[in-house]
Amino acid sequence: MGQGEVSARGSAMEGDCLSCMKYLMFIFNFFIFLGGSFLLSVGVWVLVDPMGFREIVAANPVLFTGVYVILAMGSMLFLLGFLGCCGAIRENKCLLLFFFMLILFIFLAELAAAILAFLFREHLTREYFSRELKRHYQGHNNTDVFTSTWNAIMTTFNCCGVSGPEDFEESLFRLLSPSKMVPEACCQRNSSPGDVSVEQCVSGSMVFRHNKGCYSAMVDYFEMYIYTAGALAIVVLTIELFAMVFAMCLFRGIQ
Repeated sequence: MGQGEVSARGSAMEGDCLSCMKYLMFIFNFFIFLGGSFLLSVGVWVLVDPMGFREIVAANPVLFTGVYVILAMGSMLFLLGFLGCCGAIRENKCLLLFFFMLILFIFLAELAAAILAFLFREHLTREYFSRELKRHYQGHNNTDVFTSTWNAIMTTFNCCGVSGPEDFEESLFRLLSPSKMVPEACCQRNSSPGDVSVEQCVSGSMVFRHNKGCYSAMVDYFEMYIYTAGALAIVVLTIELFAMVFAMCLFRGIQ
């Protein structure tokens, strides 16, 4: 076998490997594109205010900021997938290099966000929300953002307080309304202002009020979505790592 034939076979194998890498790169970036589209959809879904969700996340600035973080990350992943697909199909080294740098930046940003979420996890505890509710909730006051937000939460999820109606003991609400044990937002929906059931509810009757805390109600409601989001985050990070490896290999293989 001559040296020229060996060289030709080597070049053919290298070309096949490069072609395989190109299509693998395209597939991975297509999934990144889909992931970005999903995050964008979630962010837009929250901002259009379904079921009072915007008021719910507005109760905590950390959560409300997270909506815009989701939008930003979704937009960047959307752009990444597009750049990666174009760079792979066209074998454009500039697009591939720009893609690699951008996905590296996103990966580091996601890592930093995970660290910050771990450091500030105390802001999402039951005790934190209970303390804030006792300090700032006023009852029936539509001009106060914090109060109207909690009214929306309790009405939407059919709950009362953070852990339960006992959260309103020794609170600002009781100081402002000493004759009421719980606010009207804790009363069952079939009750209307002026009904005897509402009067009994705010006076402390357990029959006409919701006795489940909002923290448990919201965790139960969003439990499936939380696990789904966690699994999706792991999948996205894995895809990003593979995409960076493929991008660099394809970049080096393009003549």
